[in-house]
Parts: sequence; C-alpha cells; structure tokens
Amino acid sequence: MGLRKLSALTIAASYIGTVVGAGFASGQEVLQFFTFFGLKSIPALALATFLFIFFGGTVLRLGRQLQARSYVAVVTAAGGPFLGRAVDAIITFFLFGALTAMAAGAGAIFAEQFGLPRLLGSALMVAASLVTVLAGFYGVVLSISFVVPVLLFSVVGLSLAALATTPLDLRIIGIWTREANPAIPFWPAAALAYVSYNLILAIPILAPLGAAAAGTTAANRGALLGGLGLGLGALAINLAILTVPFAAARFEIPMVYIAGRFSPVAQQAYGLVLLAEIYTTAVANLYGFTTRVAEPASPRFRKTAVAVAVAAFVASLLGFALLVRYLYAAVGVAGFLLLAGLTHAYLREKSGRNQ
Repeated sequence: MGLRKLSALTIAASYIGTVVGAGFASGQEVLQFFTFFGLKSIPALALATFLFIFFGGTVLRLGRQLQARSYVAVVTAAGGPFLGRAVDAIITFFLFGALTAMAAGAGAIFAEQFGLPRLLGSALMVAASLVTVLAGFYGVVLSISFVVPVLLFSVVGLSLAALATTPLDLRIIGIWTREANPAIPFWPAAALAYVSYNLILAIPILAPLGAAAAGTTAANRGALLGGLGLGLGALAINLAILTVPFAAARFEIPMVYIAGRFSPVAQQAYGLVLLAEIYTTAVANLYGFTTRVAEPASPRFRKTAVAVAVAAFVASLLGFALLVRYLYAAVGVAGFLLLAGLTHAYLREKSGRNQ
C-alpha cells in the first residue's frame, strides 16, 4: 500500500462509488427493495443505512487490523477456514459475473439511449476499467471517489426536481402499494437482502481501504459518511419514483423515465450518469477479481487483469438480462453468509475490548 493514508472522505466516496452501480442509479434496485413498500420504504431505508454503516465499519476495521491487500484475509478472519472458503468462492464468481454484467449494461445503454453499437459500449467500458485498474489501488480509489460527487449530485438533483414539480400524493401511493408485488414481502428482510447483495460488491475495495486508512477513526468515519451517503441517495431515488409510482414502475430504468419527463436532454444526461455508475462498479469488480488471482503490483497482476477484461467482454455478448438472472441467487447466499461472519467478527472484537 505504500505510505499513503486515506482520509475518511476518500474512504466514504470509494464506499459509495463501489455500491452505486447501474442498478442503483437506474432506480430498479431501490424500486424492488424499497419503493414497493410505499411509506414503509422510509424505515426500510433507515435500517439499510444503519446496516451499511455497521457492516462497512466492521470490514474496514478488519482490513486495517489484518493490513489486507485483498478481501480474502477479511472473509477468512470473519468466517473461519470453512465458511471463509465458501464465501470466497461465491464472491470470486460473482465479481467476474458482475463485471460481465456491467460491460453488457454499458452496451445496452449505448444502444438504447444513444443509438450506438452495443459492442462499442461494452468495449469502451471494459477498456476504461482496465486502464484504471492497471494504475494500481490508488488509481482505483481516486477514480471512484472523483466520480461520486457527480453521481450523488445528479441523483439528488433529479429527485428534488421531481418532488418540486409533482408532490407526493399519499392516496395514490397507498393505492399503488396495495397492488405492488415486491420480491421480498417483508420490508426488514428486503433491507437486509439489499445490504447483503451490495456488500459483496463493496468488500473487495473496503478491505484494502481499511489497510490504507489514516487510522481507526478515519475508517469508522468513512463507514459512517459512506453509509449516510448511500442512504441519502437511495432515499432521493425512492421519493422520486413515488411521485409517479404507476408510470415509473413500468420501466426497467425508472429514473431515466423520470428524467425524460423534463426533457430529452435531461434523459440523455442521465444516461451518462448511468454509464459513470457502471464504470465505478466495473472498476471495483475487475480490481477485486484480479487481486484474488494475482498479487497486486506484480507482473502477473497486469497480465491477469488484461485476460479477465478480455474474457468479461466476450462473456458480455450473452446480454445483460440473462447474466443478471443467474447471478442473484448466488449473490444472496454469499451475502447472508458474509453478514453472519462479519457479525461474529464484530462480537468477537467487542468481547476482546471488554476483557
């Protein structure tokens, strides 16, 4: 890691940027896990925010204690040899699968939003992610943290504009909620599943971030600010969709529909925001998978990164929807196992401090 130490703000921005991928900015994840519950989405989001802070802080502190260069040390410490290996295997599979899905998603946006070839979008996304990863860990952190303010500003700005032009109608929300059919019908479980799924994406970056943190205080504050930022962004998207729930829920990308209600220019601009969010997630996935296979800063690391990027581009030809469909089950299992292990690690850490 060198001698450079990261501040709480940099850690928070990297945490946010790793989680807020295409599903977040599109509004589809927030719709499925929160908005379908109507007004109950507010306590659900509060719970998710707390869990992001709690589990993010646990990973960062473990990464700092172990001086982790990849997520494997943290997963093993949290889950033990057997559970650690199981979670590691599923995370590794998902990192490659998610990278492939991000490449396919970029191709879909190029085709559907800009009328450009899908292959061009996928190729450019993979190439940009590869260049960033080859710049090393600090290149990854700086690129993700640089993009995050733009992402949050865009999401919150669009949501405020939607609320200003179309105030919430509690009667309409109540009618829509009764007709909604969330995948997970119990809102606390939905919040837990959402955090579980997204922590899988975040841990490959959070673990080495903890090792590079300026101190335990910086790690804890980074988790706090990162969790609050994620909660704020999800709340903004949730409220924006609730302004026109019947219409927005019919679209695969609800936030692009909402942007399009203002102007075609706003819709195109939000398409660029989606690409930026895909980029931050793709970079984290490529870096996490490559560090699992090869030691960072080694000659093998660069060769592995190139090979993985090429393989992901080829696999992305299968299409975005097909890839996502077969990833979710594995991700959910890995996520709950990981959260259980992290909870055990936290209780063990707390018990050690009290003795």
